[in-house]
Amino acid sequence: MTYLNLDFFYKSFVDFLRFVVHLRSTVTGSEPVRSRVTAAIFLFLIKFGFSILIASVIGLLYEPKNLTDQSMSDRFSPLVYLMVGGVLLPFFEEILFRLSLVFKPLYLSLSLACGCYYLLTKLVFGSKLSLVDETFYIRVGAGLAVGLISFLIIRKNVVFLSDFWKDNFKWIYYTSSVIFAWLHVLNFETNLINLLLMPILTLPQLFSGLIAGYLRVKFGFVYPLVLHICTNSLLIGLSILVE
Repeated sequence: MTYLNLDFFYKSFVDFLRFVVHLRSTVTGSEPVRSRVTAAIFLFLIKFGFSILIASVIGLLYEPKNLTDQSMSDRFSPLVYLMVGGVLLPFFEEILFRLSLVFKPLYLSLSLACGCYYLLTKLVFGSKLSLVDETFYIRVGAGLAVGLISFLIIRKNVVFLSDFWKDNFKWIYYTSSVIFAWLHVLNFETNLINLLLMPILTLPQLFSGLIAGYLRVKFGFVYPLVLHICTNSLLIGLSILVE
């Protein structure tokens, strides 16, 4: 089979759209690796092009400053900035939002551990995910504790939760994608305009979340992780070069 043809790309995009509309929680896993990689790269290019298009249109009317990127570029050297923002944070976000789309006790426990770390960082301590301050070890310790306790509880209720995941997968998938997108509004200054424009400002992240969720369920965790790392690394690398 030839993977570099229009018919293959068309079928890959249609399969993604069908997944979004007619959700299923089972992993197919029947495609050869070459087919998976080609489809993943194709969807990555679509996502990247869509993000640039939306950002350009929004930028013509309103361009909020990305405070998170500015903070990280000020705190880190270019190499560390690329490592933290391009690798570590995507890894954290994929565990938080995508790993447990496929239900397993360990996956859900890791997602909950990362969720605890995120909530403590943002809501309780008002810190930054990548900041190693006096609260860092408290946040990490609490996250690990939540993950361990969650794992023990989930293992005792694995049948119930497995059925719940299958019956409610579409809401889990949609909610994960929307929360992933809308939390990115925290990258900008918190004001009324940004909050009102949140659904528009975070459209690229919403599309990314839908594609990443599809790749996670369809092909496995590595695919959305690698594409997330490539996206962030490319954008950070470009920002470093133009400074």
